[in-house]
Amino acid sequence: MCLAIPGKIIEITAQLDDVFRTAKVSFGGIQKEINLCMVPDAQIGDYVLVHVGVAIGKVDEEEAIKVFNYLKDMGEVEELGIGTPLNL
Repeated sequence: MCLAIPGKIIEITAQLDDVFRTAKVSFGGIQKEINLCMVPDAQIGDYVLVHVGVAIGKVDEEEAIKVFNYLKDMGEVEELGIGTPLNL
């Protein structure tokens, strides 16, 4: 199954131009480098849905926690090695 996982942008790590930006995103305490090309307006503190290392859209905190909890209920969170939604 292909999923988009919600995470919180904690740092913009590279900005070559308006298209090629990367960010450090926290997924329940685990941090990954993510491409922001599909969400050029994303900023530090925003929640994004990430699929295959690319942020594909922005969501608000409430929606991010809701999606995270759905994934947890499905058993997908443990499989991915991600912490609890309180640490988004």
